[in-house]
Amino acid sequence: MKKLVLFAFALTLMFTVNAQVETPQPSPLTKIEQKVGLTDVTLEYSRPSMKGRKIFGDLVPYGKMWRAGANKNTIVTFSDDVTVDGTKLKAGSYAIFIAPDKDSWTVYFYTDTNNWGTPAEWDDSKVAAKGSAKVYDMPMDVETWTIGFDDLTNNSVNIGFIWEKTYAAVTVKVPTEEKVSASIKNVMSGPSAGDYYSAAVYNLSEGKDLDQAMKWIDKAVEMTKDQPRFWFLRQQSLIHAANGDKKGAIEAAKKSLEGAKAAGNDDYVKMNKDSLKEWGAM
Repeated sequence: MKKLVLFAFALTLMFTVNAQVETPQPSPLTKIEQKVGLTDVTLEYSRPSMKGRKIFGDLVPYGKMWRAGANKNTIVTFSDDVTVDGTKLKAGSYAIFIAPDKDSWTVYFYTDTNNWGTPAEWDDSKVAAKGSAKVYDMPMDVETWTIGFDDLTNNSVNIGFIWEKTYAAVTVKVPTEEKVSASIKNVMSGPSAGDYYSAAVYNLSEGKDLDQAMKWIDKAVEMTKDQPRFWFLRQQSLIHAANGDKKGAIEAAKKSLEGAKAAGNDDYVKMNKDSLKEWGAM
């Protein structure tokens, strides 16, 4: 009996030693991913909260380097070369550091991402780029430090920083136009109908060379005339309209409407009807 009691005690002691209490992290880690044009951007950072404290000018002093978060480095990764305030930033991962002032911040992209907080010794040679971020006052407090991808376009994104009553952002430009142009040039030696279609729609969305866009979309529609695609015809109508050819736009919209009805696609039916009304054809 005594041995049994001792064995039970040993088991209890073992489980007590190995057990760990789980509690929430005070500055939880987050990871966000964003496609900007054709460039993948990933951000990893830890998020401290105000907890009744004054932040900028106090917890985060003005004029001193700050790690843009908590715990290990805040890290941003770009799949392509990008540009920050006119400086090219090569594809790769960078730690973000911020030197805040009342009216503007300087945002640093630092090549050494293995620090816990700010580096013990700052090395200017490791600053790959830096950008200026204007500060905006907000009408309410934001409790938790937040970094996001704001004001997305095909060619740029603002990396926005929000905490307390402060918002600031630095603009990053991505090489979408160069990549699309290279892709178009590469495939146009033997492009498919889909390639012509994609190139034409891109030019329309960017307001670039609508004459060329019209040639490409007309080629795409011609190549698929045996099996008309109502979505091709829809874009053909929009491109012709944008280029001042209302007659061609109406003709394409009517064909797209017919195809959309046959396919039972109510969205395209409505879009084509709306355009035909706008162009005075219904």
